[in-house]
Amino acid sequence: MSKRGYHHGNLRQALVEAALGLIEEKGPTGFTLSEAAKNAGVTPAAVYRHFEGREDLIAECARQGHEIFADLMAYAFDGGKPSALAAFEATGRAYLAFARKHPGHYMAMFESGTSANASPELAAAAAKSRAVLERAAEALSQHIPEGKRPPPSMFSAHVWAMSHGVVELFARGRPGANTPFSPEDLLEAGIGIYLRGLGLIRPDE
Repeated sequence: MSKRGYHHGNLRQALVEAALGLIEEKGPTGFTLSEAAKNAGVTPAAVYRHFEGREDLIAECARQGHEIFADLMAYAFDGGKPSALAAFEATGRAYLAFARKHPGHYMAMFESGTSANASPELAAAAAKSRAVLERAAEALSQHIPEGKRPPPSMFSAHVWAMSHGVVELFARGRPGANTPFSPEDLLEAGIGIYLRGLGLIRPDE
């Protein structure tokens, strides 16, 4: 597959696909640029026509991941329908679904040590997905007087961190610390408790 991409003149993307496979297999710091080149069917020297080094290649994996992630989050949010709470919870489930379906991208984005500001392109892509969650958070606080609302960036970041924790608990075959709950149920319950504590949803919702 990778060699076919190279012959069709798409070496850059073939290298990204090779790197994603290696990240899934060995982690974001467990492979070399030479391995990525080999899996893409080219010499290591050819890699440098497109990437400055392994970190640059991982950053491109992360950028593409953020683009996919932002689209998935926006689809889940669906403009805040059918309700602010339902839309917010949907973004949490979308986070888990993305991590499950795109583990290579997810690890490049959040577990590689690559800064979201590594390049303007990566920063812009990361900001898109963050903005969706912040919009969902802001919609939840509309019933609270403006001066008393918690900053949406704060509680959206807290939910992001909670989502990441659930992903890590269940990631890569780990049994979820023997919890009887599914990742989705665990996250939804945690979000509900947190939002009620902030007064963003009523106790009976």
